[in-house]
Amino acid sequence: MQRKKIDVDVINDVLKLSMAAYPASTFLESLYNQYQERGGLSKKQLEGLYSKAQKVDSIPAAKLATLEAVILKKPTRYKSELPPPSPIYTKNKAAGEMIAAILEKYPQHKTVLFLKSKYEGSEMMSAAEIAEIERLHKLLQQKMQR
Repeated sequence: MQRKKIDVDVINDVLKLSMAAYPASTFLESLYNQYQERGGLSKKQLEGLYSKAQKVDSIPAAKLATLEAVILKKPTRYKSELPPPSPIYTKNKAAGEMIAAILEKYPQHKTVLFLKSKYEGSEMMSAAEIAEIERLHKLLQQKMQR
């Protein structure tokens, strides 16, 4: 931050006067230390300082007005809302229909029963498992056509 006149520092003056009024305030102490180290404060920190400084009678109104102008000049940062959580795994409806068709004809088929439990438990099915379901469904359709 580049200032035109280095000897005029309203924020530093307000901080010192506030610390004189509230010597035990750790909030003002931490703001002062941060201002000395970094050379500036965030908008929320300045708003906190302003609310504390308003309660002090020894701070001139002009300094408070200048502090308020500095606060208004700073941009307000808004956090965008988080996107809604998306499901990790979406069920493959075609695979579910093929499993149901196979189990309708062969209800005791162990491989298909195992894949059905994975499907209903919303577990990820590998490409090989989906290929196995498609192969068995294709065999079932060929048998039914005969």
